[in-house]
Amino acid sequence: MATIRKRGDKWQVQVRRQGHAPITRSFLQKADAVAWARQTETKLDRDGLVVDTSMLKRMTKSDLVERYLTEVVPRKRGAAVERIILRAFLRSPLAKTSLSAVTAQDFANFRDERLQKVKASTLRREFGILSHCFEMARKEWSIPLPANPLSTVKLPKNPLPRDRRLDQDDPAKLGAALGKTRVWWLEPLVTLAVETGMRRGELVSIRWCDVDLVARTVHLPMSKNGLPRTVPLTPKAIETLEAIRPVPMPPRETPTTSDRVFPVTTNAVRLAWGMRMVASGIAASL
Repeated sequence: MATIRKRGDKWQVQVRRQGHAPITRSFLQKADAVAWARQTETKLDRDGLVVDTSMLKRMTKSDLVERYLTEVVPRKRGAAVERIILRAFLRSPLAKTSLSAVTAQDFANFRDERLQKVKASTLRREFGILSHCFEMARKEWSIPLPANPLSTVKLPKNPLPRDRRLDQDDPAKLGAALGKTRVWWLEPLVTLAVETGMRRGELVSIRWCDVDLVARTVHLPMSKNGLPRTVPLTPKAIETLEAIRPVPMPPRETPTTSDRVFPVTTNAVRLAWGMRMVASGIAASL
């Protein structure tokens, strides 16, 4: 049933159906309001509930991202990095535009702007997060977006994997550069990386309660694929850990200890490594 009433200088129409929120629109002319009410009721009778898209005019892309940051990101393993990516997007002009005007072209333009500042792999990660945000909005938050605007945006391919290896003189150069740094943890961290093949994120996550110097292993409760694994230690790796271990060692019977072998972030490692690479004179990054 439709209700038409005068509100100021406009005519407001409200169409109700039991069990659903009312659909409301305003018109300058009463004749237009009556015509829209008849059309809407006919469509409801024929096709069922009409989707109210008026909320898209009231919401911006930043509203979606803010909700995603609050409800979804905290549950993800890469929460810290995703917060940085999404907060950077919130500072962009695109984030402040209405959802009713969202198009693939907008994000294609945004892609081209970002590619002037970041690598293809970084862009793909950023767009993957934003795309998931829009999918959540459509499928779980009942926001009537007609489509995911990022689903048709073409992304650049990832670059080929690096195959750079140390040249004959590089180990000596790198060793000299590492020996000069004031960052105490960088040289032992690089040594462990070489000796164990562990990833950067795995190295900074190691806790002393996960290190077993007797069994010569390090237990990783969470690896990149989401599964735990145990890494064997070479004599050089054991020697490195013994040189930096605290005295006394935290008890292995206390698995809740949060004392990490390298109390730094992955970004700190990346920056420190880059500075040593420049200092060593090695041209290509490893």
